[in-house]
Amino acid sequence: MASMRDIKRRKSSIQSTQQITKAMKLVSTVKLQKAKTHAERTDPYFQHMYRTVTSILARSGNMDHPYLAKNGSNKTAVVVITSNRGLAGGYNSNITKLVQSSGLAKEKVLLYTIGTKGKESLERKGYQVAEDASDVIENPTYKDAMEICDKVLKDYAQGKIGEIYLAYTHFKNTVVHIPSLMKLLPVEFSEAELTAADKNLIMNYEPNEREALDMIIPKYVTSIFYGALVEAVASENGARMQAMDSATSNAEEMISDLSLKYNRARQGSITQELTEIIAGAEAIS
Repeated sequence: MASMRDIKRRKSSIQSTQQITKAMKLVSTVKLQKAKTHAERTDPYFQHMYRTVTSILARSGNMDHPYLAKNGSNKTAVVVITSNRGLAGGYNSNITKLVQSSGLAKEKVLLYTIGTKGKESLERKGYQVAEDASDVIENPTYKDAMEICDKVLKDYAQGKIGEIYLAYTHFKNTVVHIPSLMKLLPVEFSEAELTAADKNLIMNYEPNEREALDMIIPKYVTSIFYGALVEAVASENGARMQAMDSATSNAEEMISDLSLKYNRARQGSITQELTEIIAGAEAIS
């Protein structure tokens, strides 16, 4: 059985850890409120942009455009959004597992990483990182999303990659965060989207479809990236708040258990001393 000194030292250590987890929970809660508001304001535009562009392209038929046609490359770009810090439960590991279980061949995947945790984890698994913009996740802006979009689309137009996917965490609410993998290019349509598109309403472009899509597609991809970055920040802080809350509760339980063990050890020590005193007094008498 552990000595009273060991129990007291262990209890003191856990109390110090609990103070840290409480502080981290408080910081994450404050950050979450701001990030949640931002995500909720951005989400309607993010969703509407996706629906609008897919609806336009579904009504446009087959078009010859570099952003829409397969370019023959067997490489697949995956933009992976994680965080730069841990202590967020399964937030980062859920994204890395999603990429690994996506069915995309590892040797054909080029990663465009945002967040050092995902980058380091997937590099250890043998994935190749083409670009890293981990500093962006600290305070993402629309300009940051635009710069990432330009890099990815440039590689796509040059034939370095043949498909573009996005792996991020969708923020549903404070406690529900859903790892998601979205294919951005070439655009594919579900049966429901194709059915909803009225084939009699042919989409006309002015001045011409190429110039129009040269403007529309980058805005579409940038908007998706920015929406994903905003949701990822909210999800990260929500996951960290929950993780720190659980850690604080677990520390409280451990402190309570150690307090009970300490009291039992102290009671045992007192009982032993009394027994020795009584035994000594009887021996003298």
